[in-house]
Amino acid sequence: MENQKVIDISAQDRQLFADEGYMILKGVIPADLLQMLREECSYFLGYMDARFDANMVSPQALSRRGSRYFVNDMYRYSPRLWQFLFSDVMADVCRATIGDDAVLFHEQWVVKGAEQGMNFAWHQDSGYVKSYDPDTSHQPYVTCWCTLDDVTEANGTVYLLPHSRGGTRGNIITHAQDPESNDLIGYCGEDPGIAVEVPAGSIVAFSSFNLHRSGANTTSQMRRVYLPQYAAAPIHNTQTGEQMNLAVPFLENGKNIYDHDSDTSEKWGGSPPPSMAA
Repeated sequence: MENQKVIDISAQDRQLFADEGYMILKGVIPADLLQMLREECSYFLGYMDARFDANMVSPQALSRRGSRYFVNDMYRYSPRLWQFLFSDVMADVCRATIGDDAVLFHEQWVVKGAEQGMNFAWHQDSGYVKSYDPDTSHQPYVTCWCTLDDVTEANGTVYLLPHSRGGTRGNIITHAQDPESNDLIGYCGEDPGIAVEVPAGSIVAFSSFNLHRSGANTTSQMRRVYLPQYAAAPIHNTQTGEQMNLAVPFLENGKNIYDHDSDTSEKWGGSPPPSMAA
């Protein structure tokens, strides 16, 4: 695909990301892609509930049945998700944040159940990388918090700490683990953060070094988010040299180079396609 701007990302958006680590792009996901994401989300929630019913979800997992769901790196089980993950929309976001080179590092559904959706503690996404690799010095990657519903404080939206308020520019904090929720906690201060209230189809892009949290869902409807993450280059464990998570080629010198036919777990990591799954 050609290097062609699809969504309007202003100079102010780019500067805010460069200075404070985040930008908020309201309602930029095209209607057809948003509907597809909602349909795929329903499928993966059913998949997770089936795993809960079969006692296949570890007590150490972050997911809680009916309350909050994290469904990780399963996009190859869908015939359609790649169309969003490697779309021109996401290419524009990557170019405006991490630059002209990008690989898909991670993707997951993050869903809070109606009326009982749990909160999620203050953390950096890179804090989870550091929990596996304490000596990591990776460059920040970008988290793209894509809303499938209107998000508000009432239904458990995300709260962000800008770098200037969280002390996170160039800094990965050592997190502690909550023994009850299994959440990693990177901040216990009094700053409430910036509550993000945006319509469905928005993308909140923030650095993996930014501290963020989310509140509980007290409404009668689920709060659904799809969350792909992109890095400028593959990330490797400093101790073992092994690749961490995914490293699916997406952008090279600004051009979308994704090749769906060659996107296999053997090459780039992650879950195998259904025909190879145990």
